[in-house]
Amino acid sequence: MMKLRSVFILLMTLFVASCAPRGIIAERPVPTGAEVYYLDTGDQLRVTVFGQPDLSGEYTVDSTGAISVPLLPPIYARGLTAEEFEAALEAELGARLLRNPNVSIQVTQFRPFYILGEVQTPGKYPYVNGMTVQNAAAIAGGFTYRANKDRITITRTRGDRIVEIGVDSTAVVMPGDTILVKERFF
Repeated sequence: MMKLRSVFILLMTLFVASCAPRGIIAERPVPTGAEVYYLDTGDQLRVTVFGQPDLSGEYTVDSTGAISVPLLPPIYARGLTAEEFEAALEAELGARLLRNPNVSIQVTQFRPFYILGEVQTPGKYPYVNGMTVQNAAAIAGGFTYRANKDRITITRTRGDRIVEIGVDSTAVVMPGDTILVKERFF
């Protein structure tokens, strides 16, 4: 009887082991990040005005969506790409202070993202370029046991509109996104 039990346990172990996935489980293209990035409140910018070290520096987009450069009125950045903001700053500098200004804009720190719902530590976290929902959940301590990884929504600002997008855990996260991981019931 003992031999029969041992053989049965061995066969069941081999059967279970043969069911385990091996090799490539799923294959998807790498996210390109092709979505255009628009500046908004909380972004930190490095502004370089060539030949003008007093005007160059680090600036943060404030709650009104503008930055304040010395000797200029507030210049609105919200809803513009870095290239569009560069052109707007060059135009403002050219009209008020300098002849043929040359400006370079770099985003040095993106605004944070928010993750809510069924993660261990919901809250606000710094954005990392190329982040997916799965990476964001890992930063927040991982999914809870009740997390439904197939029912995730991202709330994102697109221009002057706020959209809610249903995604899976491989979706790309953008700065300022609010991720909601919903609960599963069974």
